Amino acid sequence: MIDQFMQAAIEEAQKGLATGGIPIGSVLVRAGKIIARGHNQRIQKDDPMTHAEIDCLRNAGRIGSYKDTVLYSTLMPCYMCAGTVVQFKIPKVVVGEANTFPGAPAFMREHGVEVVNLNNATCIKMMEDFIAARPDLWNEDIGE
Repeated sequence: MIDQFMQAAIEEAQKGLATGGIPIGSVLVRAGKIIARGHNQRIQKDDPMTHAEIDCLRNAGRIGSYKDTVLYSTLMPCYMCAGTVVQFKIPKVVVGEANTFPGAPAFMREHGVEVVNLNNATCIKMMEDFIAARPDLWNEDIGE
């Protein structure tokens, strides 16, 4: 069973895919409520920095402290996004999967972030299907 927050992140990923982008979604949660949503829009905005987590945090705007938030992402954050998590002192990150991309969990953990990997089958299949269909876009996204 997928919790409501990961389900919302998956819906964001599906929005990204439906608009020609990479299917990675993210939501920011505070006190049991979603306060921001985002998805990878690197293709759509022609902006290499607009990963799902960055888009989500931009959409949150200025919220003051992040110390009582949880960031959900359908895919393990890369070093850029993990650096943002550490910079803003987000204490917990819940990810859908890290099978298709290992990301930077050790980096986040080294900086006190609790990282939970759900190994979610829906998230894994979504990325496997995308990578098989568009390896060019995927390789560009991860800097290959």
